[in-house]
Amino acid sequence: LKTELFPKLLADRPPDTPIRIWVAGCATGEEAYSIAMLLIDFLSPHGDGQTLQVFGTDISGSAIAKARLGVYAEGSAANVPPDFLKRFFTKMDHRYRISKLVRDVCVFARQDLTKDPPFSRVDLISCRNVLIYLGPDLQSKVAPIFHYALKPEGFLLLGSSETLAPSDLFNVVDKNHRI
Repeated sequence: LKTELFPKLLADRPPDTPIRIWVAGCATGEEAYSIAMLLIDFLSPHGDGQTLQVFGTDISGSAIAKARLGVYAEGSAANVPPDFLKRFFTKMDHRYRISKLVRDVCVFARQDLTKDPPFSRVDLISCRNVLIYLGPDLQSKVAPIFHYALKPEGFLLLGSSETLAPSDLFNVVDKNHRI
């Protein structure tokens, strides 16, 4: 994200145009918050004037409720770099809370990918480990939804074990990273 996609998202972007990211199937929010932290960190040397919007959606209302809280067990932070822990988290007993800076960038909502309307004008959709749970019929229904949601120059990021059925909607940018 930091070396390939974020620079492309910022290239020739007017400063008043928000960066919009949709994390589809976000579960309890870790991925949405992680992407937000990475993008905040990436933007910090370039100035803080860029507006960020990270939308996290999931079909589970209880998962979305947990995502909105932004509080995670101590063990969940095991792979978080120490500088990110210090900068983006507050320690509370045996838990960590995502900082207000990051929480304010992220919006969480319950959504059924196959039925509910998508977001629009999105720069990046991260859909990791979701499509593997959908059969071919539902996958073919979701692909046009993602295509509609993305800006023409936007990117779709899939999980390492996921692929989309062949279509003319998307071009592979990076096969190894599933972009």
